[in-house]
Amino acid sequence: MVNEHEHHSEEENLEQENLTSNEEELDPQTEEVTDPADDLETKLADAQDKYARLLAEFENYKKRTSREKIEIIQSAGKEVIGKLLPVLDDMDRAVASMGSAQDVESVKEGVDLVNTKFRKLLEQQGLKEMDVVGQAFDSEFQEAITAIPAPNDDMKNKVIDVVEKGYLLNDKVIRFAKVVIGQ
Repeated sequence: MVNEHEHHSEEENLEQENLTSNEEELDPQTEEVTDPADDLETKLADAQDKYARLLAEFENYKKRTSREKIEIIQSAGKEVIGKLLPVLDDMDRAVASMGSAQDVESVKEGVDLVNTKFRKLLEQQGLKEMDVVGQAFDSEFQEAITAIPAPNDDMKNKVIDVVEKGYLLNDKVIRFAKVVIGQ
């Protein structure tokens, strides 16, 4: 019987300890109870801060890429113009020599050399002249100025003459060819 009594008193002691510890947990003076609304407000503030930082970072990115795009365009123009300067120098020499030249053939030869140099430079930069005479009319590359009677049936709806040359820059039209087509 002593065993049972000891056993019961141990159980009572354990229960008493549990009650005491539970009371301590629920006691507002010993432990702070967190309010779920405060937790949500903290999370909302963190999310808003993160959003504001991302938005600012994105705005900075847009400004930076815009500046870089302008710099690339300006530097590309600078590069092309730098390559054109020797042609300009050659043209200046040709004009200066025309004033004192006695031989027309040498002047023609000099202008032809400058023209060839200039065209090669433009080709290196991606410029291509459209070759459209005798080709079927294509409104994607040509602008019909007028239509005349075709000299033969094979030339109907084809380009008979070019009034103004068309050009492609890196396979994109930068100027449409102005043409005369046959009817």
